[in-house]
Amino acid sequence: MKAFAALLLTCAGLLAGNGVAYAQSVALSGMLGAKALLVVDGSAPKSVAVGETHRGVKVLSTSADQAVVEVGGSRQTLRMGEAPVSAGMPTEGAENGKIVLHAGSGGHFLTQGQINGRAVTFLVDTGASTVALSVADAERIGLAYKSGQPVRVNTANGVVPGWLVKLTSVRLGQVDVYNVDAVVSPAAMPYVLLGNSVLTRFQMTRTNDQLVLDKRY
Repeated sequence: MKAFAALLLTCAGLLAGNGVAYAQSVALSGMLGAKALLVVDGSAPKSVAVGETHRGVKVLSTSADQAVVEVGGSRQTLRMGEAPVSAGMPTEGAENGKIVLHAGSGGHFLTQGQINGRAVTFLVDTGASTVALSVADAERIGLAYKSGQPVRVNTANGVVPGWLVKLTSVRLGQVDVYNVDAVVSPAAMPYVLLGNSVLTRFQMTRTNDQLVLDKRY
């Protein structure tokens, strides 16, 4: 299971400190009174009051488990436990199975997508053997991960139990791939790693800050 160890350690390394920079990827990690705890572009949670702006994200209103924010010129509703929303650098294309992604200033590629028809945010990781997601994301999208094959996964916090599962479908843009291997881990992960169980289905070409994924047929 060395590959699974590498993929989760890669996640920890990419997301620590200033590693990830992606225009307006925003998640709600919790509430502090009437203030929203926002995670912007993978940064540490920041408490933001209604009317205040943090890294280009303005909080418009809050309630017990959600916050309405203005990001990238549009209004978004954030709910605790849900995947981050993104307002910048979207997936482009999809004609003839071709997808164009754009990197953030840290050189990493994030994109909105779907697993089994449910929305997730992917972080492209060419060093990961499979798609990797947290138990929290697996439960949010209704994935029956406990029926998968038990595995042991090495993380930055030691060896933890995980599950090897088969995803019915993964969608990027308008392109679907089917029967995809994935690992579910209890380790906290703000993004779903898009590993080689999907990426090998595409011909990948990178030019500067642009990554083109061309579906193999």
